Amino acid sequence: MDDTDRRIMHATQAGLPLTPEPYQTLAEQLGLSKTDIMQRMAAMQTSGIIRRIGAVPNHYQLGYRFNGMTVWDVPDEQIDGLGQQVGQLPFVSHCYHRPRHLPDWPYNLFAMVHGKTQEEADGQIMQIAEVLGEYCRGRDVLYSTKILKKTGFRSA
Repeated sequence: MDDTDRRIMHATQAGLPLTPEPYQTLAEQLGLSKTDIMQRMAAMQTSGIIRRIGAVPNHYQLGYRFNGMTVWDVPDEQIDGLGQQVGQLPFVSHCYHRPRHLPDWPYNLFAMVHGKTQEEADGQIMQIAEVLGEYCRGRDVLYSTKILKKTGFRSA
């Protein structure tokens, strides 16, 4: 990272500007071209300095009151394929493979769902269960009760 990359990181650590053209706004703020900003951010993403660029919606403000992290116990040798299938469902916003913590926590596949009603969330959970089929050995759902502050990279 050079000084220009550091300036970009510092300017974006709270998020991209909420404007119709955030990269152009950022370019104007930093005295760079929009193309340079986009190329540098892409290079930082490719090198792993930036993991991803994406929106972080406030699901509650969008009307989604039933936000649940579903947790599943599936065979470890099947988790990659099953996780791919679950992660491709249109209503799953996050899908992860996580280690079990036996004997208390047997779950190794996590998938976040968002519903405006309990019935909608329950229907999504049932769809995941159908995808997992016979490989589902157990499950649970942990519903959000409050919004946690989500932040990205912070530089000193």
